[in-house]
Amino acid sequence: MISNLLVANRGEIACRVFRTCRERGIGTVAVFSDADADALHVREADTAVRLPGSAPADTYLRGDLIVKAALAAGADAVHPGYGFLSENAEFARAVLDAGLVWVGPPPEAIEAMASKTRAKELMAAAGVPLLAPVDAESVTEADLPLLVKAAAGGGGRGMRVVRQLPDFADELAAASAEARSAFGDGEVFAEPYVERGRHVEVQILADAHATVWALGTRDCSLQRRHQKVIEESPAPGLPAELRATLTDAAVAAARAVEYRGAGTVEFLISPAGRAYFLEMNTRLQVEHPVTEEVFGVDLVALQLALSEGAKLPESPPPTRGHAVEARLYAEDPAQGWAPQPGRIHELMVRGVGGSGGGAGAGSAHAGGDVFPGGDGDGLPGGGAAGGDHHPGHGDRPRIRVDAGYGPGDRVGVHYDSMLAKVVAWAPTRAEAVRLLGDALRRARVHGPVTNRELLVRSLRHPDFAAGRVDTGFYERHLGALTAPEAEDRNARHAALAAALADAARRGHRLGGWRNLPSQPQTKSYGDHEVRYHRTRDGFRVEDDAVRAVAVAPHRVTLEVDGVLRHFDIAEYGGDHGGDHVYVDGPTVSYRLLAHPRFTDPRTAPAPGSLLAPMPGTVVRIADGIGEGSAVTAGQPLVWLEAMKMEHRITSPASGTLTALHATPGSQVEVGALLAVVTPASAPDTAPDTAQEDTSA
Repeated sequence: MISNLLVANRGEIACRVFRTCRERGIGTVAVFSDADADALHVREADTAVRLPGSAPADTYLRGDLIVKAALAAGADAVHPGYGFLSENAEFARAVLDAGLVWVGPPPEAIEAMASKTRAKELMAAAGVPLLAPVDAESVTEADLPLLVKAAAGGGGRGMRVVRQLPDFADELAAASAEARSAFGDGEVFAEPYVERGRHVEVQILADAHATVWALGTRDCSLQRRHQKVIEESPAPGLPAELRATLTDAAVAAARAVEYRGAGTVEFLISPAGRAYFLEMNTRLQVEHPVTEEVFGVDLVALQLALSEGAKLPESPPPTRGHAVEARLYAEDPAQGWAPQPGRIHELMVRGVGGSGGGAGAGSAHAGGDVFPGGDGDGLPGGGAAGGDHHPGHGDRPRIRVDAGYGPGDRVGVHYDSMLAKVVAWAPTRAEAVRLLGDALRRARVHGPVTNRELLVRSLRHPDFAAGRVDTGFYERHLGALTAPEAEDRNARHAALAAALADAARRGHRLGGWRNLPSQPQTKSYGDHEVRYHRTRDGFRVEDDAVRAVAVAPHRVTLEVDGVLRHFDIAEYGGDHGGDHVYVDGPTVSYRLLAHPRFTDPRTAPAPGSLLAPMPGTVVRIADGIGEGSAVTAGQPLVWLEAMKMEHRITSPASGTLTALHATPGSQVEVGALLAVVTPASAPDTAPDTAQEDTSA
């Protein structure tokens, strides 16, 4: 029996595994980089071991250091989580060779499937349908479009879509560099890119006694940068015959490599309804909670039990209802998905059914039983009477939050920018989608810019509501989903509430007298300028449709067209605070930039300046350029790496590169001056932070 478990990972997945360990009476050990010294997963573990450095290659990709950490901390088992070394067969062998329990599939199964090129060869021999790889040495126009993919790892890193033949060599090299940085393996390959395909996957679970479960389907088609954003189970609208094809192929894949533990077999569904094998992930997936919610199982607990030799029942439990998950990222979708590092001041998702709550506090998985009913050999049971596989929940809709950050934590530049996963379960898909959208809309997310508004709009999009989804969803709809509302009255009312709260905090008292200026007070937030008067009875707003009913430093009540609306206002010092105000209403939240009354012209950057859009590392400068070089509009000049993704900084106009401050290997902060381009004709060109995410 496992008594003390080390999780060879960080963030949300480490916290998720620790939660199950606590419920099962298993001790926990964290590992952490210098950048993660104060991270949530370190605080939640019983003990923790430092991995010197911050870059993944120096820390979470150092299997030798992690095995030493496990032995030093007295762990008797290692769980790899997802990403990093989770699909590294040599790491699995090192764990086993050290006399530790490996909570994962056999190294031979990882080896067979972790390389997508070798996995495709194996699946072809097993009769599983797949897309044939394209020889990178003989690519022609007829082969386009192509998808370049990393042979090792996943999560969208090391992936590029190539639509023009001249771009192929550069994209191949860029994908290889990104894969090497993320996974320590630069092998890449190319395959046909299926336009408007659906990404559907099957969760499998296998024991050492020849039993393999196929735990339904998940649709993960809504993606950005080839990383999933919204997932759901079961996949909507699949004909019964296609579902059977997918589950049969997934089971065949598992049996072909004598798989054990949890894994996922991913497929691409063409618009014509044909399924193609994509890859098998020999680990737990980020989106595993939707399967847990629908089947009423704890997949982490099952992983632990199977690694101890437990036997699965012959058939998996029945399904109930529908679950949808949204990934909350610290990123700006309107700015090319640019990561947004910074400090989190508040992260709170209100739930129903008692399972939502503040991020970092943890949330119960579906039911809490490894296998309700307990009819598996060695699997803990104790399900609710009557076989209810959602003990304590029944058919009540509920919200679940799996988070890797809490208030006060900082989102850094070295790792993925996912803050939390928010999951909704309900008896029907429509109810689950509505519940998730409402929970996100009411969430309090104070700190860096996030994709929260995009998630809400995506869930409410008619195509998503109807189940008409594919991997090109954001390519077609991103502009509309991120466009500001033409006439957003709520934003104006939020700005007014922020101004009144600010006035209440500051006060206008002089000794025992109250100063009542006769001129209206003016304050600007974002694109909104608001005007108000302080009176002997409170405040008067220069808007006949709005009345200030109650004003306090952190809460304001306005009457708008006869309807009372309450707003909670928060300001914080330091980064992402001070100049930003957070206004949370009952149905909408805003992060407003407070503009000073006067600006210092000396702080304005020179025209044509290229500023770093985020903190990161300069990894490359365009070949052959230097001060005095002629450049063209849109030409990539500087490559930044942040949160394990590369971002190209492009020239804002055609002209001359008159300054180049960026140097390869240097660390830069947001707003740092990288270069200056003097336009050929437009002298009033504004400073630019043009950047393109090169992972798409």
